[in-house]
Amino acid sequence: MADQIETASGRRIAYHASQGAAPCVVFLGGFRSDMQGTKALHLEAWAQARGQAFLRFDYSGHGESGGRFEEGCIGDWAQDAQEVIEAVTDGPVVLVGSSMGGWISLLLAERMPKRIAGMVGIAAAPDFTEDGFWAGFNELERAKLMREGRLFVPSDYGAPYPVTKRLIEDGRNHLVLRRKLALPFPVRLLQGTADADVDVSRPLALLDHAEGADMRLTLVKGADHRFSTPDCLALIESSVETVLARAG
Repeated sequence: MADQIETASGRRIAYHASQGAAPCVVFLGGFRSDMQGTKALHLEAWAQARGQAFLRFDYSGHGESGGRFEEGCIGDWAQDAQEVIEAVTDGPVVLVGSSMGGWISLLLAERMPKRIAGMVGIAAAPDFTEDGFWAGFNELERAKLMREGRLFVPSDYGAPYPVTKRLIEDGRNHLVLRRKLALPFPVRLLQGTADADVDVSRPLALLDHAEGADMRLTLVKGADHRFSTPDCLALIESSVETVLARAG
């Protein structure tokens, strides 16, 4: 059973933490994902095998945490991440952000810069509410969203899901590719060329925009958004190992 914290805003956040050596590796999942996913569990097993501290958790409205998904937004989920990290870990952390978790990681780098020792982004999707959802809607869809407060979007992973007016408007307050972004620690970005959700142009834009002396992008031909094949999981492991070594 997961442990829990309650945030300052009263949201109940579920998490699993493993003790071990610092820095603690923190896995941040994607939009509508949870901490029971393949990558999160694989990294937890990897961390436990090498005696590395590890944390995985669910944002509010996701997985085992409290709240309703459609009531959440980027600002809420970034705050969830910050509060669970501050409550559960000590010292430096290495963030491993998958999809939306990559965006959340970048926000944490701004909010708690002294705690971040390194970062791995897996199909990182900064600013996706604006450059993905909003940019992809036509005028009628935009009008419906603003009028009714939500719009249902088809999904390759199940039933259609709601994109809310609050998600879009809050997202605009947290866009990171429109302002200075300093990443003064080792950063490794991983991206599949067959990713139908996050285009290769996204990590390239991040690589070009962010300020950092130790940033690398690895493209994997044929890998999709899940990035969970044995080869992809091995690449995630080796990338985290590299960041840990260079962070030291």
